Amino acid sequence: MRNTVKLSTLALLVASLSACSAGPDYQRPEKVESINLSQPYQQAEQALSWWQAFDDAELNQLVERALEQNRTLAQARANVDRAYAVFRDADNDSWPKGTLEAGYQASENGTLSADDDDVITRGYSGGANLSWDLDLFGKLRRASEAAEAQAQQADILWRDAQVRLISQVATSYGEYRGAQLRLKVAEENLENLQQSRAIVMARLEVGMASELELAQIDVQLHRVKASVPAYREALSAADATLSALLALEPGQLELSAEPQLPGLKRPVAVVEGENYLRHRADVASSERLLAARTANIGVATADLYPNLSVSGFLGFLSGPGLTLGSETQSWSVAPSLSWQAADLGSVKARIRQAEASAQMALAQFEQQVFDAINEMQLSLNSYNLSREQQLNTEQQWQASKKAVKIARQRYEAGSNEFLDLLDAERELLSSRDQLAQLQQQSFIRLVDIYRNFGGGIQLR
Repeated sequence: MRNTVKLSTLALLVASLSACSAGPDYQRPEKVESINLSQPYQQAEQALSWWQAFDDAELNQLVERALEQNRTLAQARANVDRAYAVFRDADNDSWPKGTLEAGYQASENGTLSADDDDVITRGYSGGANLSWDLDLFGKLRRASEAAEAQAQQADILWRDAQVRLISQVATSYGEYRGAQLRLKVAEENLENLQQSRAIVMARLEVGMASELELAQIDVQLHRVKASVPAYREALSAADATLSALLALEPGQLELSAEPQLPGLKRPVAVVEGENYLRHRADVASSERLLAARTANIGVATADLYPNLSVSGFLGFLSGPGLTLGSETQSWSVAPSLSWQAADLGSVKARIRQAEASAQMALAQFEQQVFDAINEMQLSLNSYNLSREQQLNTEQQWQASKKAVKIARQRYEAGSNEFLDLLDAERELLSSRDQLAQLQQQSFIRLVDIYRNFGGGIQLR
């Protein structure tokens, strides 16, 4: 009875000490200055499908293939598996460990005694070796917390990699279509200039135009021709980027020749009062890093205290006969206590390192919050300004087309100066090319909105 009481008391003491963990308990930040962070990370419902709002079949196919074949995304997925395996390994450290072993031993002259001369002894052993670190001050528990936070961070980074990959594919698709569009515009402009040149040549032959007028139209003609290689280069660069994102070899990408940039049928809308920061994976990733660094303080702090571990053996020891029975049963228990008492200076230094790392992670997290809210606001402003600029340029282009038509009619009738036609042609070329650039820019900035809002933006 007395032994039972002693064992119960000892078990209760060990359990009480094991419930304690060195170092601070982590509290997730719910505010940075006046910015509310009370909502935990949640991947937006449409984060992996928002591009479908463009209703572009080719873009849909590109994104779906990228999500299946992209090697960077596969690497991020494998990193999640690795991180959770590390966590499971760390989480198991608080439980007893054991190995099953069997052995045979033979020896001659096992002692210095003359009685053992030329004596050969043989023996067998088999059983379980057990060990258990009682983790009295929570070092293993804190290490498990750190590993779990790092695994959660890897999972969040994988989700972020998906959003970024989709954004990269959409952006590169916009650059591809934009380069196609600018190339088509240049070819149409060349056709218009060829028509103007034919008019000048006809008038030159009857003495109604000068060599100067022909040279001036040729200058404009060759200027546009000189721009064509740059558009082809941009098209090749976008093709190469898309091919790499989709794990395709050069020349395998097949897209239609029609330079149609995707657009939305409905405008984007920001919901008043919605906390979009909860969809930002980079903010959530920084928060999980902070949690891991905080847990590492406890790992370092636990070394200030003694560590108690127990090892033992349970099995059989027998002689040459390999008999297994009650007479050959064997067991041993060996508790041990260790303490870094002679090296507490190094322990305290490691604690300070862990605390400094946690402070760095906190500063990184706070900066990430400020970066995120400013990126979201900037992406909205940039898109709205780009759309405004695009609409004005469309009106400018329409007016330029009308001006060229009037100037050409008047020049053919001999009632207008050639320079007026030349200026009108130059303005038309400039406005149409600028409009193509702005169409591409508006699409890419719209993609930026989705990326910066973690895919959480809504359509009205």
